[in-house]
Amino acid sequence: MIKSVLLTIICSFAIGVLAQPVKVMLVTGGHSYDTLQFSQLFDGMTEIEYEHIEQPEANNKIANGGADEFDVLVFYDMWNTISPEQKAAYIRLTKQGKPFLFLHHALASYQNWKAYEELLGGRYVEQNKNINEEEWSEYEHDVWVYCTVENFTPVTAGFRELRFFDEVYSNIRISDKVKPLLRTRHPKSTDFVAWENKFNASTIVYIQAGHDKRTYENEEYQKLLSQAIQYLNTFNN
Repeated sequence: MIKSVLLTIICSFAIGVLAQPVKVMLVTGGHSYDTLQFSQLFDGMTEIEYEHIEQPEANNKIANGGADEFDVLVFYDMWNTISPEQKAAYIRLTKQGKPFLFLHHALASYQNWKAYEELLGGRYVEQNKNINEEEWSEYEHDVWVYCTVENFTPVTAGFRELRFFDEVYSNIRISDKVKPLLRTRHPKSTDFVAWENKFNASTIVYIQAGHDKRTYENEEYQKLLSQAIQYLNTFNN
């Protein structure tokens, strides 16, 4: 009888722990977007509890250790101003194994910070007179993007093909160390549009789709983001 009661208590505790929402720090700033629908996208994820912080406040919070309280950090910003102390804080988080999810235009952040490209696993190269023109990345708005799964992981589970009316990037830099997750054959896009990366002790996922409300409201996109967050949470230390 006692064993049965103890087992019930243990099982109830385990279920309670598993049911705890994932604490997400959601970072935006530096690029316009459909704010209402973007908020609704994350409001609809009942398995998460998020705090939305805009730049530059987000980087200040990270530098002050405020990101430690979150399970997963999600970046939808496009920001270039960052201090040495803030850079050091990002690197500290990766050494601790904090998981990151980067979305869409976050690929273009911190153009002059090499470690950011290594962390994310790639970079959208903006036009710059100090960079050869053939290295510049380009984009195309309002196109149908058909994606196939390149590697089946918990992020891509349940998918074979996905379709978004979105924006594509071409001539972006992608590290040969990443694990590609989604591929597209769109003629104006780089082949891989989602990948997983490792940097120090952190696991990082990048998803290129997410330009506006038409993608936010796409059920496949909602499922993809939810699965990415749940997957990354398994690496939270």
